[in-house]
Amino acid sequence: MKTLVLAAALLMSSVVAHAEDPLPPEEEIQAETLDVPEPPPTPPPAARITTSKVRTREQVKDDGRGRLEKKEDTVAGGTHWRIKTSAGAVHVWVPANYDRATAGTVVYIHGYWTDADGAWREHSLARQFRASRQNALFIVPDAPSANEDSVKWPALKDLRKAIARANIKIPDGPTIVIGHSGAFRTIMQWVDHRAVEQIILLDAMYAGESAFDEFIKSGKRANQHKLIVVAAGTAQSSESFAKKYKFAVAREKMPGSYDGFPKRERGAKLLYVRSQFDHMAIVTSGKVIPLLLRLTALKAL
Repeated sequence: MKTLVLAAALLMSSVVAHAEDPLPPEEEIQAETLDVPEPPPTPPPAARITTSKVRTREQVKDDGRGRLEKKEDTVAGGTHWRIKTSAGAVHVWVPANYDRATAGTVVYIHGYWTDADGAWREHSLARQFRASRQNALFIVPDAPSANEDSVKWPALKDLRKAIARANIKIPDGPTIVIGHSGAFRTIMQWVDHRAVEQIILLDAMYAGESAFDEFIKSGKRANQHKLIVVAAGTAQSSESFAKKYKFAVAREKMPGSYDGFPKRERGAKLLYVRSQFDHMAIVTSGKVIPLLLRLTALKAL
């Protein structure tokens, strides 16, 4: 019996000794890790995405008063100027048979992932403007390319002054502002400019609804304004915006020609179009911009 008690005591002292001595580092138990690849991140909305790509922008000294340098050439049968400004490049184009006496102005604002030079070239904007067959002075200024970029032209009047300083006369006709994706950041700051008669948002209803409410309903010149909202990725927010207004007219898909728009849609104060074209095809296919410009108050050539 004494032998059993002694053995038990020795066993307990051994257990206590081991409990008080920590394991050496090489013997510590590590949590098991599995080599499982992470799923690819879900891309955010097109106008929300950011890029770390560094863009080198021309440095232009500008005292705000002198003549701005421009280069002239012929593009898509019309006259094209590229103006250098401290806020980036500004492209200006007029069709071959342009008549300033009866012309209007179209300001096109590009979206993210590009700049004015890139959009002008890669989206074939001059050809799309020509296809619209509208008598207008077409302006394509630089705009934010990512969330961290500031708005280049927060005041439309400053852009108009820059055009004048390049010795290009802006016509007296209606001004139409059309923009894609992240362009809403610029356009929402122009809704109260007296020259703007119509806005066309191309998959751009990411934010700024209150500004567009002001433009189409609550602003002091709202009764004179028209708005076209085209949506693909922004269909949910765009539809919700349109549903607020009894005077809104909605249609599924862009028609193949101007005649595909019924009279009610052509004259709508607020026209909502659910596009069959995806976010980028809206501005690159050549099947949206020219047709929508024909719905405006611009004069046909």
